[in-house]
Amino acid sequence: MERVTTHTHTCFTNHGEGTVEELVAAAEAAGISTIAVTEHYPLSSAFDTNAYLSMDASRVDEYLDAVEQARRRHPKVEVLTGTELDWLGDDEDRTLSASDFAPFDVVLGSVHFVDRWPFDDPAQRDRWDTAGADAIWRRYFEVWCEAVASDAPFAVMAHPDLAKKFNIYPTFDLEPLYEQAAAACAASGRMIEVNTSGAHYACAEMFPAPAFLRAFCREGVPCTVGTDAHVPANVARGIDDAYRLMYEAGYRKVTVPTSGGDRREIAIV
Repeated sequence: MERVTTHTHTCFTNHGEGTVEELVAAAEAAGISTIAVTEHYPLSSAFDTNAYLSMDASRVDEYLDAVEQARRRHPKVEVLTGTELDWLGDDEDRTLSASDFAPFDVVLGSVHFVDRWPFDDPAQRDRWDTAGADAIWRRYFEVWCEAVASDAPFAVMAHPDLAKKFNIYPTFDLEPLYEQAAAACAASGRMIEVNTSGAHYACAEMFPAPAFLRAFCREGVPCTVGTDAHVPANVARGIDDAYRLMYEAGYRKVTVPTSGGDRREIAIV
């Protein structure tokens, strides 16, 4: 069975390691047939004060060239040019247009900010204690549904329940919010991913949770797999477990974005 990852990072952001070439070479060595290199799209200094969270705007052309060079060097691997774009909602301070995203085969949609607060940043974790998990989870899903219903160029919604990263959960049942989010995603026509990185955070569980993934499956939302690797050594980490999780949730095919905005499917066996 093919192994794919449609969510990976490199040293083009300061919290990642390894070049694009090293990442794609590691993917080939691991038997990955399709990899999307999806570096974080530039944020303004208001959101990325220390130039740590996203790629510098001045390096986008360099990044695109690095992905193209890796594609040429590794013809046995389908290398997709991608980016991970943060949804900022009413706080958006960038001027974005369709031409900005024309070079990308796949754009991941991410919610890392809730009302300008990067809720998954360990350095700002204390706000979970002051604001309270119930309020944060409710607001997170409001923002997530806004993102998926927007006209942003998202093809895949990344790590759908990232709010669980620190293993902090609300007092209420999350199932109704799962159902609401899954219905919104189905209406948008967008895909989601099983993101394997969650298994290595405090929550010790891939994104999304099994019950959330089942809700997506019931709504007919296509699903792909992303390792969210930030070092080449992790490029294939958890892919087989992700396929197993998808199968248990009711999926029988992994959907893979391709160049030109198309999709293909891999049977889960």
